[in-house]
Amino acid sequence: MCGIFGVVYGRDASFDASFAGKVVETLFRCSEARGREAAGLAVHDGESIHVLKQAGSVDQFLANPKYGEVMDGALSRWTTAVREGRPATLAITGHSRLVTNGAQTEGDNNQPVVARGSVMIHNGIIVNEAKLWSSNPDLVRRTEVDTEVLVNLLRKHFEASQDVVWATRKVYSEIEGAASVACFLDDVSSLLLATNTGSLFFAINERRSFLAFASERFILQRLLDSHGVAEHVGKCEIEPLHAGNGMLVGLKDLGVQSFNSLGKAVADLPGASAPAVHSKVAIHDHTKTGKNLRRCKKCILPETYPFMDFDTNGVCRYCRNWRTIAVKGEEALLKAVEPYRSKDGSPDVIVAFSGGRDSAYGLHYVKKNLGMNPVAFTYDWGLVTDLARRNQARLCGKLGVEHILRSADIPTKRRYVRKNVEAWLKKPELGMVTLFTAGDKQFYKYARDLRNETGIKLVIFCTGNMIEDTPYKTGLCGIREKDHGMTLTGLHQWDEFRLLWYYFKNYVKNPGYWNESLKDTLDAYYQTFVVKDDFLYLYHYLKWDERTIVDTIRNEYDWEVATDTTTTWRIGDGTAPFYNYIYMTMAGFSEDEVMLSNMIREGVLTRDEAFKKAAEFNRPRWPSLREYAQIVGFNLEEAIQKINAAPKLY
Repeated sequence: MCGIFGVVYGRDASFDASFAGKVVETLFRCSEARGREAAGLAVHDGESIHVLKQAGSVDQFLANPKYGEVMDGALSRWTTAVREGRPATLAITGHSRLVTNGAQTEGDNNQPVVARGSVMIHNGIIVNEAKLWSSNPDLVRRTEVDTEVLVNLLRKHFEASQDVVWATRKVYSEIEGAASVACFLDDVSSLLLATNTGSLFFAINERRSFLAFASERFILQRLLDSHGVAEHVGKCEIEPLHAGNGMLVGLKDLGVQSFNSLGKAVADLPGASAPAVHSKVAIHDHTKTGKNLRRCKKCILPETYPFMDFDTNGVCRYCRNWRTIAVKGEEALLKAVEPYRSKDGSPDVIVAFSGGRDSAYGLHYVKKNLGMNPVAFTYDWGLVTDLARRNQARLCGKLGVEHILRSADIPTKRRYVRKNVEAWLKKPELGMVTLFTAGDKQFYKYARDLRNETGIKLVIFCTGNMIEDTPYKTGLCGIREKDHGMTLTGLHQWDEFRLLWYYFKNYVKNPGYWNESLKDTLDAYYQTFVVKDDFLYLYHYLKWDERTIVDTIRNEYDWEVATDTTTTWRIGDGTAPFYNYIYMTMAGFSEDEVMLSNMIREGVLTRDEAFKKAAEFNRPRWPSLREYAQIVGFNLEEAIQKINAAPKLY
């Protein structure tokens, strides 16, 4: 499982910043074999504890400029204190993660885990985690990772006893499972090491100026055998920390207090005992995640949103420039469709029907409210979900509506998607994510063809709802939207050219895009931007009322919702879980957050309500992600690792 490791330095003239930094880097690289999905460290310099963590490999973590900033700062302070003869403290713990619970894309789930003035790294799995949380209702859970319950319990018992040893024994008497831990407490000048499995080894030099620990003996052996270490630290023996044992390492003098009986019954609260509690040091978490990004004070968009800026009140430019959505109204809609009404009850309108909430309500509205005789039309390009197909059947069956389906060469389409996903993963670029859905844009073409085949001149699309407008997709391509009403088919001609130029440049940078899907992609661009757009967009006339829309289709047609999310948007699109995972991981926001921010501006949702919904909607949809990867034909685990390690906008 995960690799935990660390080092404590005493005042020793033979140690310098370069040596100290290389020791930590070596421990990271040697421990990576135990987990490659996330990495993190905590640096205790006597005045503060600095924390940094991120998803991805050790190489990516060590290359993070923030890593250099945190390490260089601590090393500089330590070496200066040693040189000037002042008290000097430098203790560093690190973690290389193999994910067992808690998605690594959520920064708080990675380690070190910070809670209640404590910073812990943990190797193992706590199997009675749920029971521990429920039996300690005073503890507040903020993450999905099991380590958090250890941190909270340790702090709770320490606060009750002022005795680290007793608190540690108490924790181990309550947990079930495996736990090897290293922990800093902000008011104790010692490093706590403890294990109930024996998966901890340590080495102390004879001068008592160097202590290192790791999850395996060979990691410490490789460290001691590496260039220059033995010369610096002198004779150093590796010893096991046996199962059921713990130790406190003094940060000032590397004094060691060993103790045992972990996992056994614990006596009543003792009196306070060593080590003495000192004044608290500050904990600084330098980790930047989607949760701690600066966000608009009115909506919930973060600083990473394309072309974002905030005024002196913290309000974003999108809120400042927002114009209330003005629809044309039902009267104008009735007037627009009147010339197309049939006199004999024959079909008089084609309704593009994906099976999603907007088109499901649209089909209902055209049939029931407008009193027309629609034909439903679906283009299945290979990533329409089974859920969407079932919802299509529900609506068409109950409304008695003919359903015309046009199907692509689905194996070929899916192969195109796979090749573009694989190419994208080689050089992740946020603006190119839309390439994954280029294959569905032929629905414009088939709608035009169907109009000619049937003689039905009116085609209604149930897209174009401005609440669901997503200009960030072109914004990530470097195109600054003119207003919130810029849909893809409404791009200005110059912006269409700029978008084409953006794609061309990325095709040149990434030869993987020059695959057999190119002709299909170019046709998608042609159908979207070049051919005249002469459809009627229902939600340019009707104001979006999500509650009415969802309640209607749920109550009247038993419209089915997804089982892995509470959002009702895009649940019929197999690609949405994948691209939203990418946006959340790399940009710090999702498509749902854009919609929720629009709803705030329209006055149909409060900011607090939007945050609560976003927290629910943004959870990775693992069942849908696995299904998408299986259908398209790529390895999800490898893709997730590459996405997690890709450069972020934060």
